[in-house]
Amino acid sequence: MSTPLQGQTPSQTVGPYFAYGLTPRQYYYDHGSAYTPQVAEPRAAGEHITLTGQVRDGAGQPINDAMIEICQLDAQGREVTSQAQADEWDFRGFGRCGTGTDPQNRYWFHTVKPAAGGPGEAPHIDVIVTMRGMLSHAFTRVYFDDEATANAQDPVLNSVPAERRATLIARREQTDGGVVYHFDIRMQGEQETVFFDL
Repeated sequence: MSTPLQGQTPSQTVGPYFAYGLTPRQYYYDHGSAYTPQVAEPRAAGEHITLTGQVRDGAGQPINDAMIEICQLDAQGREVTSQAQADEWDFRGFGRCGTGTDPQNRYWFHTVKPAAGGPGEAPHIDVIVTMRGMLSHAFTRVYFDDEATANAQDPVLNSVPAERRATLIARREQTDGGVVYHFDIRMQGEQETVFFDL
Protein backbone atom coordinates (compact mmCIF):
# COMPACT_ATOMS: atom_id res chain seq x y z
CA MET A 1 0.00 0.00 0.00
CA SER A 2 1.48 3.35 -1.00
CA THR A 3 1.95 6.14 1.51
CA PRO A 4 0.39 9.51 0.60
CA LEU A 5 2.72 12.46 0.18
CA GLN A 6 3.04 14.57 3.32
CA GLY A 7 4.62 17.71 1.88
CA GLN A 8 2.79 20.87 0.97
CA THR A 9 1.60 21.34 -2.58
CA PRO A 10 0.86 24.58 -4.46
CA SER A 11 -2.83 24.23 -3.60
CA GLN A 12 -2.01 24.31 0.12
CA THR A 13 0.26 27.32 0.30
CA VAL A 14 0.67 30.52 -1.64
CA GLY A 15 3.84 31.72 -3.30
CA PRO A 16 6.15 32.32 -4.82
CA TYR A 17 4.13 30.87 -7.72
CA PHE A 18 1.77 33.83 -8.04
CA ALA A 19 4.53 36.27 -9.04
CA TYR A 20 5.52 34.13 -12.00
CA GLY A 21 2.03 33.16 -13.04
CA LEU A 22 -0.07 36.21 -12.23
CA THR A 23 2.19 39.29 -12.44
CA PRO A 24 4.98 38.20 -14.79
CA ARG A 25 5.68 41.53 -16.49
CA GLN A 26 6.00 43.32 -13.18
CA TYR A 27 8.55 40.72 -12.03
CA TYR A 28 10.50 40.90 -15.30
CA TYR A 29 9.49 37.54 -16.73
CA ASP A 30 9.27 37.36 -20.49
CA HIS A 31 5.62 36.34 -20.87
CA GLY A 32 2.57 38.57 -20.78
CA SER A 33 0.32 39.52 -17.89
CA ALA A 34 -3.44 39.15 -18.26
CA TYR A 35 -3.93 41.99 -15.77
CA THR A 36 -1.66 44.81 -14.60
CA PRO A 37 -1.90 47.82 -12.26
CA GLN A 38 -3.22 49.88 -15.20
CA VAL A 39 -6.99 49.57 -14.68
CA ALA A 40 -8.01 52.68 -16.63
CA GLU A 41 -6.41 53.94 -19.81
CA PRO A 42 -6.23 57.67 -20.72
CA ARG A 43 -9.56 57.73 -22.59
CA ALA A 44 -11.54 56.31 -19.67
CA ALA A 45 -14.26 58.64 -18.40
CA GLY A 46 -14.13 60.03 -14.89
CA GLU A 47 -11.59 61.31 -12.40
CA HIS A 48 -8.30 59.53 -12.88
CA ILE A 49 -6.67 58.51 -9.60
CA THR A 50 -3.83 56.44 -8.24
CA LEU A 51 -4.56 54.02 -5.39
CA THR A 52 -1.42 53.09 -3.50
CA GLY A 53 -0.21 51.79 -0.16
CA GLN A 54 1.69 49.07 1.62
CA VAL A 55 0.66 45.71 3.02
CA ARG A 56 1.96 45.61 6.59
CA ASP A 57 2.51 42.77 9.05
CA GLY A 58 1.63 42.76 12.75
CA ALA A 59 4.80 44.70 13.60
CA GLY A 60 3.94 47.38 11.04
CA GLN A 61 6.64 46.33 8.59
CA PRO A 62 5.96 46.35 4.82
CA ILE A 63 5.46 42.93 3.26
CA ASN A 64 7.49 42.43 0.08
CA ASP A 65 5.73 39.38 -1.37
CA ALA A 66 2.05 40.30 -1.29
CA MET A 67 -0.18 40.55 -4.34
CA ILE A 68 -3.19 42.84 -4.47
CA GLU A 69 -6.13 42.47 -6.83
CA ILE A 70 -8.83 45.10 -7.19
CA CYS A 71 -12.25 45.01 -8.82
CA GLN A 72 -14.43 48.06 -9.28
CA LEU A 73 -17.16 49.82 -11.20
CA ASP A 74 -16.33 52.64 -13.58
CA ALA A 75 -17.01 56.34 -13.02
CA GLN A 76 -20.61 55.85 -14.17
CA GLY A 77 -21.30 52.88 -11.90
CA ARG A 78 -21.01 50.30 -14.69
CA GLU A 79 -19.43 46.86 -14.42
CA VAL A 80 -17.22 45.59 -17.22
CA THR A 81 -18.70 42.33 -18.49
CA SER A 82 -16.89 41.79 -21.78
CA GLN A 83 -13.66 42.53 -23.59
CA ALA A 84 -15.62 44.66 -26.04
CA GLN A 85 -16.80 46.89 -23.19
CA ALA A 86 -13.30 47.13 -21.74
CA ASP A 87 -12.00 48.24 -25.12
CA GLU A 88 -14.81 50.72 -25.69
CA TRP A 89 -14.60 52.27 -22.22
CA ASP A 90 -10.78 52.11 -22.03
CA PHE A 91 -11.34 50.58 -18.62
CA ARG A 92 -10.76 47.01 -17.41
CA GLY A 93 -12.41 47.10 -13.99
CA PHE A 94 -9.84 44.65 -12.61
CA GLY A 95 -6.16 45.06 -11.75
CA ARG A 96 -3.33 43.10 -10.19
CA CYS A 97 -0.10 44.30 -8.54
CA GLY A 98 2.66 42.74 -6.45
CA THR A 99 4.60 44.54 -3.73
CA GLY A 100 8.00 43.04 -4.52
CA THR A 101 9.36 45.37 -7.20
CA ASP A 102 8.76 48.76 -5.57
CA PRO A 103 11.65 50.09 -3.40
CA GLN A 104 9.16 50.80 -0.60
CA ASN A 105 7.18 47.58 -1.19
CA ARG A 106 4.08 49.50 -2.25
CA TYR A 107 1.28 48.41 -4.53
CA TRP A 108 -0.24 50.92 -6.93
CA PHE A 109 -3.15 51.10 -9.37
CA HIS A 110 -3.89 53.71 -12.01
CA THR A 111 -7.65 53.82 -12.33
CA VAL A 112 -10.69 56.09 -12.11
CA LYS A 113 -12.69 56.85 -9.01
CA PRO A 114 -15.75 54.59 -9.15
CA ALA A 115 -19.33 55.69 -8.85
CA ALA A 116 -21.69 54.07 -6.39
CA GLY A 117 -23.25 50.83 -7.56
CA GLY A 118 -26.76 51.72 -6.44
CA PRO A 119 -28.92 53.77 -4.05
CA GLY A 120 -27.53 53.84 -0.52
CA GLU A 121 -24.11 52.55 -1.54
CA ALA A 122 -20.89 54.52 -1.29
CA PRO A 123 -18.23 54.44 -4.00
CA HIS A 124 -15.73 51.73 -3.17
CA ILE A 125 -13.15 49.33 -4.59
CA ASP A 126 -13.12 45.62 -3.70
CA VAL A 127 -9.69 44.27 -2.73
CA ILE A 128 -8.21 40.78 -2.53
CA VAL A 129 -4.91 40.20 -0.68
CA THR A 130 -2.72 37.17 -1.42
CA MET A 131 0.68 36.51 0.12
CA ARG A 132 3.09 33.76 1.09
CA GLY A 133 2.00 31.92 4.22
CA MET A 134 -1.71 32.57 3.75
CA LEU A 135 -3.70 29.48 2.88
CA SER A 136 -6.57 31.55 1.54
CA HIS A 137 -6.77 35.08 0.21
CA ALA A 138 -8.36 37.87 2.26
CA PHE A 139 -11.13 40.22 1.12
CA THR A 140 -11.53 43.87 2.07
CA ARG A 141 -12.83 47.15 0.64
CA VAL A 142 -11.53 50.65 0.04
CA TYR A 143 -13.82 53.59 0.71
CA PHE A 144 -12.86 57.24 0.14
CA ASP A 145 -12.42 59.90 2.82
CA ASP A 146 -14.01 62.60 0.65
CA GLU A 147 -17.29 60.63 0.46
CA ALA A 148 -18.33 61.06 4.09
CA THR A 149 -22.05 61.47 3.38
CA ALA A 150 -22.23 58.38 1.17
CA ASN A 151 -20.03 56.40 3.57
CA ALA A 152 -22.42 57.17 6.43
CA GLN A 153 -25.23 55.45 4.52
CA ASP A 154 -23.36 52.47 3.06
CA PRO A 155 -24.80 49.22 4.52
CA VAL A 156 -21.57 47.25 4.30
CA LEU A 157 -19.46 49.94 5.94
CA ASN A 158 -22.12 50.40 8.60
CA SER A 159 -22.02 46.67 9.39
CA VAL A 160 -18.46 47.24 10.67
CA PRO A 161 -18.04 48.41 14.30
CA ALA A 162 -17.68 52.21 14.31
CA GLU A 163 -14.23 52.12 15.90
CA ARG A 164 -12.87 49.95 13.06
CA ARG A 165 -14.37 51.70 10.02
CA ALA A 166 -11.32 53.94 9.61
CA THR A 167 -9.32 50.87 8.54
CA LEU A 168 -11.38 50.84 5.32
CA ILE A 169 -10.98 54.51 4.40
CA ALA A 170 -8.39 55.73 1.87
CA ARG A 171 -6.91 59.20 2.34
CA ARG A 172 -7.02 61.60 -0.61
CA GLU A 173 -4.00 63.71 -1.57
CA GLN A 174 -3.68 66.16 -4.44
CA THR A 175 -0.17 65.86 -5.91
CA ASP A 176 1.60 67.38 -8.89
CA GLY A 177 0.96 64.11 -10.71
CA GLY A 178 -2.75 64.03 -9.92
CA VAL A 179 -5.06 62.64 -7.25
CA VAL A 180 -3.62 59.89 -5.05
CA TYR A 181 -5.52 57.84 -2.49
CA HIS A 182 -3.37 56.20 0.20
CA PHE A 183 -4.57 52.93 1.70
CA ASP A 184 -2.34 50.70 3.82
CA ILE A 185 -3.53 47.15 4.47
CA ARG A 186 -2.61 45.88 7.92
CA MET A 187 -2.77 42.11 8.19
CA GLN A 188 -2.56 41.97 12.01
CA GLY A 189 -2.18 44.17 15.07
CA GLU A 190 -4.18 46.85 16.82
CA GLN A 191 -5.01 48.64 13.57
CA GLU A 192 -5.74 45.46 11.58
CA THR A 193 -7.73 46.15 8.44
CA VAL A 194 -11.27 44.81 8.48
CA PHE A 195 -11.53 41.70 6.30
CA PHE A 196 -14.81 40.20 5.16
CA ASP A 197 -15.86 36.55 5.31
CA LEU A 198 -17.06 35.84 1.76
